[in-house]
Amino acid sequence: MKDISIYFSSIETVGNPISESLGEFIFRHDASGFPEIDGAGLALIYVPEFRNGEPSLHGQTDDRFRNHLNSFFPAGSWNFKIYDLGNLMPGERVEDTYFALRQVVAELVKKSVIPIVIGGSQDLTYAMYQGYEELEQLINVLNIDSKLDLGDPELPIGKDAYVSKLLMHRPCYLFNLSVIGYQTPLVKASEIDLFEKLFFDAVRLGEFKADFRIAEPFLRNTDLLSIDLQAIKASDFKGKYFSQPNGLDNQDICQIARYAGISDKLTSVGLFNLLPGDIAESAHAEIAQIIWYFIDGYSQRVGDFPIGSKKDYTKFTVFLDEINHDIIFYRSNRSERWWMEVPYPPKEGIKYERHHMVPCDKSQYNNALNGDIPNLWWKTYQKLG
Repeated sequence: MKDISIYFSSIETVGNPISESLGEFIFRHDASGFPEIDGAGLALIYVPEFRNGEPSLHGQTDDRFRNHLNSFFPAGSWNFKIYDLGNLMPGERVEDTYFALRQVVAELVKKSVIPIVIGGSQDLTYAMYQGYEELEQLINVLNIDSKLDLGDPELPIGKDAYVSKLLMHRPCYLFNLSVIGYQTPLVKASEIDLFEKLFFDAVRLGEFKADFRIAEPFLRNTDLLSIDLQAIKASDFKGKYFSQPNGLDNQDICQIARYAGISDKLTSVGLFNLLPGDIAESAHAEIAQIIWYFIDGYSQRVGDFPIGSKKDYTKFTVFLDEINHDIIFYRSNRSERWWMEVPYPPKEGIKYERHHMVPCDKSQYNNALNGDIPNLWWKTYQKLG
């Protein structure tokens, strides 16, 4: 493993943590040195990089969420390691910070350690995405956001304009992009049209609010999760930089974090736009709770992803006259979760192996029984072809 400690500054030592709390449990980068990463688990990374979001905040830090997280207690037996690697030091240029974060994400993911990136503006999602280049693996990205953040590829990257950089980056390792929680008044019609043309997924805030379980299959299909904290409504997340009258509430975002933690496929997560300064203490407590629920979800992973042997799954086959094709569904005998199989060109070999088994729910199986082609099946088929 490359030496990633060179990118970090240490944090203050926790004095006399509460017995049995996470303050006793976390391996942290403090005065005693950088923790040895020797096992699968999770790693907290605070990145105070705001120059492509709020340049006036450059050089400031605000990591009060750590105090709250250290005071929480693990649920049951969390028999894995949690590291706090400290603060990733911003480089002389923003691009230097991107490079450092890219290297850190790549090394941790290769070691089966999930980086939990907290703090900076959401354009850091691009740096995290670049970290997957060394894996040479197509990935799915999911944004929790009130906007689509497409931006103009001819203009500089920014916290609300970075998705176009993911699309234009070469080599391209992006298979699918999803957004959950977008608000129609904040999104151009042309952006929605582009998402549809690219067969990407966009779930409106109202759709999510009607049934939060709609998010679970998307999260189960995600490698990199990027959460814009500004998608939380201002009454639930108080501070100078949070002004949306509508949005996700605190319970919503914790439920999303738990679903993400449970997902066997997900290997990195970012909580962005935690901007320093006038932010309520309760907002930092909420950040700590989001992290806690993600960790708790991670503790409940069961290796429930149907690649290879299907002996632990029940197979269902539905023939659809409209496409003259069978649609095959699998239900896990352990978790009762559903997937559907989408065919891909044999010449592609293992390139699409992780993407032709698409998480879904039972309603899509029921729709297929009624002769309806599941929209998710059709969009995935278009991308695989």
